[in-house]
Amino acid sequence: MFIGDTIAAISTARGKGGVALLRISGPDAISICQKVFSPKSGKKLSEYASRTAIFGSIYAPDDRGEWNEIDNGLATVFSAPASFTGEDTVEICCHGGILLTQTVLTACLAAGARAAEAGEFTRRAFLNGKMGLSAAEALGDLLEAQTREQLTLAHAGTDGRVERKCREIYDSLCAVLSSVYAKIDYPDEDLAEMSREEMQDALEDSIKRIEKLLDTYRTGHAIAEGIPTVICGKPNVGKSSLYNCIIGRDAAIVTDVEGTTRDVLCEVAALGRVTLRLFDTAGLHETEDVVEKIGIDRARKALEDAELILAVFDGSTAPDEEDRALAESFSGTDATVIAVINKSDLGIVQEEFYTSHFAHTVTLSAKEGRGTESLSALVESCFINGELDTKNDTVLTNARQKGAALSALEAIKRAQEGLDYGLPVELCCSDCEAAMQAIAELDGRAVSEDIVSHIFSHFCVGK
Repeated sequence: MFIGDTIAAISTARGKGGVALLRISGPDAISICQKVFSPKSGKKLSEYASRTAIFGSIYAPDDRGEWNEIDNGLATVFSAPASFTGEDTVEICCHGGILLTQTVLTACLAAGARAAEAGEFTRRAFLNGKMGLSAAEALGDLLEAQTREQLTLAHAGTDGRVERKCREIYDSLCAVLSSVYAKIDYPDEDLAEMSREEMQDALEDSIKRIEKLLDTYRTGHAIAEGIPTVICGKPNVGKSSLYNCIIGRDAAIVTDVEGTTRDVLCEVAALGRVTLRLFDTAGLHETEDVVEKIGIDRARKALEDAELILAVFDGSTAPDEEDRALAESFSGTDATVIAVINKSDLGIVQEEFYTSHFAHTVTLSAKEGRGTESLSALVESCFINGELDTKNDTVLTNARQKGAALSALEAIKRAQEGLDYGLPVELCCSDCEAAMQAIAELDGRAVSEDIVSHIFSHFCVGK
């Protein structure tokens, strides 16, 4: 990848449609597009004011290299730096035929552009200072959103609010370092130096700001990334019925035959405000069936990686030894476990067994779809901070952001402890510098090339 060249890509989804959009960005975007697009007015594309939609003819070379008119459309010029990428950018709208759109792109490449890589337009926007890394991640989340809550949270994150919070913390730490280092560098000057107490107060303020950010992660993660959720239990307790009930369609086969589900099924589904990466698993029991054993092994592996476990029981029958063993098997897990007491339509017996073994229980009938509202409310209470306004508050949404914030918090606490132990303030400043580095990684100012490449590789070509 060479940032100084000019790139082109189709920005609309592949397929036949009314219109298609192509985007060209880079130092030669306008001159390249002038070979492909000719305004009907007879003027050159470069003579038009920025952000003006221009009607004209679109040209492409044939097999002999002769340029011929192939379509009419619109071109809009966005002059640097007032564009999405911060570079000269031209967007061409043509009719949305599959061959036609590809032919226009080929014409742009023949005129001197290079085919864009995945996420390269957004990456250039980041590198040119048009958006921070967290805002770019939010834009990626917006494109990948599968639930309304994900849309709301992702859209809110694109305005750079994480970067603004990071800048406040970064500037506060910078003020501490500036005061200390200025006194060291200019000992003869009459400079006001921060006292230890003032430094402690400044560091404590930064700690509170970061902890407030970290407190948002559980909610942000539950909405944006989704909670790995496993539905488990004995055969024929209604696991697949619950799975179908949550995702809203008959994705899993439901029968009275034991061992119907032999593999792990996976869907992304919204349960209230929480996004679930939902896994339906084979019934957990002893079996001599080779295929069923493989399914049960996969179920146990899914349980190891789960953050939420929906342990389903047939509430219409008395708990047996398998039920007791299953209930006791969750004692050492870090996951949130909810006992789903199913088949309430047949009547519930010995409900006290479940309440004595599980911190969270819910009674429902997956077959009739009754009680899922209670399950939704319970899951929300476990993962969503009801006081957090995801439309307006700053929210951390992924593990990269959380990790950087934790690193910053740990470094500031080390500096604070050093001050408490009476260490020279200049030694404590090295930990403040480490905290500033972590904050810079959080908002993208000092992030590694590998991380940047990984983030933008998940974008589609043309964005």
